Amino acid sequence: MRTLYVGSTEAYAGKTMFTLSLGLHLKNMGKRVGYIKPLGLLATREQGAVADEDAAYVREILGLDDSMEDVSPVVMTPEALEQAMKGKAPDYAGRVRAAFDRVSSGKDVTLAGGGGTVLATGAVLGLAARQIAEILDAKVLLISKYNPDRGMDLILAARELLGERLMGVVVNPVPPGQGERLRQLWEPYLRERGLSLFGLVPRDIVLYAVSVGELAEHLGAEFVYGSHKLEDLVEQFSVGAMHVEAALAHFRRIPNKAVVTGGDRADIQLAALETSTRCLVLTGGLRPNSVILGRAEEKQVPVLLVRDDTLRTVERIEHLLGRVRVRGSHKIARAVELVAKHLDLDALWRELES
Repeated sequence: MRTLYVGSTEAYAGKTMFTLSLGLHLKNMGKRVGYIKPLGLLATREQGAVADEDAAYVREILGLDDSMEDVSPVVMTPEALEQAMKGKAPDYAGRVRAAFDRVSSGKDVTLAGGGGTVLATGAVLGLAARQIAEILDAKVLLISKYNPDRGMDLILAARELLGERLMGVVVNPVPPGQGERLRQLWEPYLRERGLSLFGLVPRDIVLYAVSVGELAEHLGAEFVYGSHKLEDLVEQFSVGAMHVEAALAHFRRIPNKAVVTGGDRADIQLAALETSTRCLVLTGGLRPNSVILGRAEEKQVPVLLVRDDTLRTVERIEHLLGRVRVRGSHKIARAVELVAKHLDLDALWRELES
């Protein structure tokens, strides 16, 4: 049985996307796949217990029947941190090992999802990436967030921590036109240090899109219309704060967007609804008039209402951007497609077996 720990040099590098996609690919290859997220950071409640949100989702998509307590044995909550710093923490390493033994039983390969970064997460609980890799006797695949200035430094720092357990690197997401140059520079440099460059995954607008449901949840928005369109993907955002003629010209250049504007700007709202708009986000707690609602229903464009002003709403949206969250059938299909196309899966499997 083989174990692969998927970690990253920086947060929001796409660990869950790669773990999920690799799991689906391995299942398609006929492999019996297990999964565990030893240390979770996004607490939720599943099956009556605190568990990691991403772990629950991966478990569901991979069709696993292991208990959530085994799939997500430890979650870094404020209470867990306080206990650890007072010297009263449970045996987290033993808990992870016992859960791993159960989820890996009878499997050909078990994937372990990393939390945070391999450089700076989990040490307080005795569950830093190096410690987890040793507990699970796992090899490590490192997701390096595209960073041409500091990326290699972070990879080498990870190598110092992980040692020979680190078998190779995937770079994600790579901007258009940068992949070949990066490969020519990085691949021989990594090879000289005993590391493989398994792939360069291009930035993909679908994966970095945000569903209408995610946007509404993040903003704490009320659906005035369109709560049945939760999985529609918003690829770009535009702020409607100009006069209507300029707004219409601007909106026509931006497809599949959300338009953020004041609830009192009916002219901007109508202009947005005449173009490729996935949802309206109306600020200031001001509800739209019947004309806007009628047009939104005709165009099947959700209308979200938030109490914050436009500036605060845009700030919150910017905080949401840049996070790869593989949710919904469209994103899962796209992630699997990208991994199959841009990762050397045969080389990855050979190194995992060696």
